[in-house]
Amino acid sequence: MNKKPRSLARIIIPVVLTLVTIALIVWPMLAGGQYVVLDPKGPIGASQRDLIVISTILCAVIIVPVLILSAVIVWRYRDKPDNKAAYEPNWSHSTKAEVIWWTVPIIIIGILAIVTVRYTYDLEPSKPLASEKAPVTIQVSSLDWKWLFMYPEQGIATVNTLNIPADRPVKFELTADSPMNSFWIPQLGGQIYTMSGMAMTLYLQADHEGQYWGSGANFTGEHFGKMRFDVNATSDEEFDNWVTEVKQNSQELTQEGYDALTEPGTSNVAYYSAFPEGLFQKIVTKYVVDGNGAHSKHESSSEAAGANQATQESKQDEDKSAN
Repeated sequence: MNKKPRSLARIIIPVVLTLVTIALIVWPMLAGGQYVVLDPKGPIGASQRDLIVISTILCAVIIVPVLILSAVIVWRYRDKPDNKAAYEPNWSHSTKAEVIWWTVPIIIIGILAIVTVRYTYDLEPSKPLASEKAPVTIQVSSLDWKWLFMYPEQGIATVNTLNIPADRPVKFELTADSPMNSFWIPQLGGQIYTMSGMAMTLYLQADHEGQYWGSGANFTGEHFGKMRFDVNATSDEEFDNWVTEVKQNSQELTQEGYDALTEPGTSNVAYYSAFPEGLFQKIVTKYVVDGNGAHSKHESSSEAAGANQATQESKQDEDKSAN
């Protein structure tokens, strides 16, 4: 009497859990939620979304049949007195089955490899975007726990807010004046690390005007969760007007002011009408000791080798002249 309810429960529980999982995934979309990675607003984000979808479909070609067959096998060969499934205790091999479960995954993996390699090269972060408009350069430095954005062409800077012209490439130059972080605007493109002593390059573009969400995607201590910023994509005219407004109504960022920003702590949104010349390069080379950097050693060694070679050649010429 207890066997049937127990067997039924074993079937119902997995089904209910599966339906609840699907509901939790689909419900935010239907209820007005948004999966920002799957709602791209730029060419890089769209390509990355396509790669995610293609990879998911290719993997599902293997995973879904396996899950269905697992349920079918459990149901068909369940422990039941009147089960009519064939009983073959000595069965050990099927050429047809072997061909299917080896050939199909190999083909899928081959296709996935080709697709991934193609998208990997197309989505190289430092690769300029094709556009009739010249890119806007923005220099980014991650601090504890805030973002500093410098506009070298416009001569202004902001903290924890970013304005860009829509439908125009943006060239981000990124570094860190604190522990390594990760710069991420999900709807425009994938994240890239900011690292002290290095200048990374990332090209992104917003195809539509609007406000997008940006964030640090790397754990950097107590307030890393507050390293968020709004990205305001506007028309070229609105962007120019915003630059003019910042220049007229904001104070300058001095070296002393920057030093204060580098102190660990959160910060509100801030605007600066100017910033020290060459500040980004100073941040990149902040931890390089004069003459002791790896590149400095390499250059010094090369120069020394060249000097020694020149000295030896000079001595050889003198010996020939003496002879």
